[in-house]
Amino acid sequence: MDTPAVRSETETVEASGQSLGYVILLSTITAISGFLFGYNTAVINGVLLFLRRQFAPSDLDAEIAASAVLVGALLGAAAASVIGDRYGRKKSLMFSAILFTISPIAAAAANTVAFFSGARLLGGLAIGLASVLTPVYIAEISPSKHRGALVSLNQLGIVIGILAAYLSGWGLSGFGENSWRWMLAVAVVPSLIFFGGLFAIPESPRWLISRGRQAEAVRTLTRLVGGRAAAEEIRSVQTASADEQGSWSEVFSGDMRKRLAVGALLALFSQVTGVNAVLYYGSVIISEHFPGQSTGMALASNVIIGTVNLIATLVAMVFLDRWGRRVILMTASGGMTLALSCLVIGLNVQGAPLALMLASILAYVAFFAFGLGPGPWLIISEIFPTKVRGRAASIATSILWSGALLVTFTFLTLVNVLKLWGTFAVFGALSLVCFLYVWRAVPETKGRTLEQIQESWGK
Repeated sequence: MDTPAVRSETETVEASGQSLGYVILLSTITAISGFLFGYNTAVINGVLLFLRRQFAPSDLDAEIAASAVLVGALLGAAAASVIGDRYGRKKSLMFSAILFTISPIAAAAANTVAFFSGARLLGGLAIGLASVLTPVYIAEISPSKHRGALVSLNQLGIVIGILAAYLSGWGLSGFGENSWRWMLAVAVVPSLIFFGGLFAIPESPRWLISRGRQAEAVRTLTRLVGGRAAAEEIRSVQTASADEQGSWSEVFSGDMRKRLAVGALLALFSQVTGVNAVLYYGSVIISEHFPGQSTGMALASNVIIGTVNLIATLVAMVFLDRWGRRVILMTASGGMTLALSCLVIGLNVQGAPLALMLASILAYVAFFAFGLGPGPWLIISEIFPTKVRGRAASIATSILWSGALLVTFTFLTLVNVLKLWGTFAVFGALSLVCFLYVWRAVPETKGRTLEQIQESWGK
C-alpha cells in the first residue's frame, strides 16, 4: 500500500534516473561468491590426482572426497531459505563468506581423506547458501531489461573460479606431493575479499518490503532506479505481495506447482547431463583414458576446458537478454546432444583422432556454458513470487545439488560398469530429453519485471 510516509520518504531522497553502474557494482561484489563456488568445486580436479597418490584411496573413497563439497552444498541450499528469509540476503551471504574462509584452511591441513572430506563439506555449506541467495539477491536489485546479464554475473564468477582452479592446479603442480595443499589454501584470499565487500552492499529492497521496512527499501530502490521509479516499484511489489503468505503451504500450492516443476527440472537437467564429470574428473579422464597423456598434460587440458567454459559464458551473457531464455536453453541442450554423440562415436572407433574427441568435449562444455550453465540459475531467480522466492529457490537449488552429487558420486563407478563411452551416451540421451522438455514446457521470461512474470504465471 502506498502510504504518505512512503511517498514522503521517496520525495526526500535525491536521485536522478537509474544508476546502472551502482547495480553492476553490487552485483559484481555479490558474484564473488560465484568465483568461490567455482574455485572450491573445481579445485578437486587437480587435488584428486595428488590425493590418489598420497593417500591411495579406493574409487569409493575418491568419490567421497570429490562429493563431500556437494553434500555440504545440498545441505546449505536446503537451509538457505530459512536463513535468507529470517536474517536477510546480506547477513546470510556474510555467514557464507566466513565458511568460505574456514574451509580451505582446514582442507589444506588435512592428513586423512576423512578429515579432508569433512573440511570440504564445510565449504559446501557456504556454496549451498550462496548458490541460492546470490542469484536471488541480484535478481531482486536488477532492472528487468538487464536482469539476465546481471544474474549471469554469478555464473561468470563460477566459470572464472573454475578456470582459476585449473590454472592453480597446473601452476602449483610443480611444488611436490603437497602441491594440493596450496591449491586449496589460496582460496582464503578471495574469501576475505568477498567478506569485506559485503559490508558495502545494501539489503535487498524486496526482502525489506516483505518485512514491512518500506522506508529502508525506498532509500535503496531510489539509489538503484531513481525516485519516481522507486515509488512505482514499491507499489508494484506491495500489490504483488498483498495476498502472499510466504509459507511452505504456499510454496506447494496449486499455483506454484508448475513453477516448481520448471525450476526443479531445469536445475536437475543442468547436472544429470554430466558436465561435472568433465569439470571435476577431467584430469582423471584424460590421464587414465587417453593413452600417452601425462599428469601435466591432463592439468593443462583442464585450463583449455576452463577457458572455453569462460568464453562461452561471456557469449551467453550477451545473448540471454536478446534471444531469450528458451532459445538459449534449446540451443545449448541440442548442441550438447550432438557433441556427446560425436564423443561416443569417437570412443568406439579404433584409431579415432584424439583431437576429435577432445574437440567434442570442448564443444560439449561450450554448449553447456552457453545455456545450461547460466539459464537455470536465472529462471529460478525469476519465476517465484517475492515472499516465497527464497524457499522455492532453495528447493530448486537443492535438487540441482542432488543432481551434481549423483553424477560426481557415481561417475567412476559408472565408467567401470558402462565404460567411458556408455557413461557419456547416458549423458547425451539426457541432454536430448532436456531439449524436448524446454521446447514443450519452459515459458519465456525475457524483458519482464519480476512482478509481471508472477502475473503471467497466474493466468
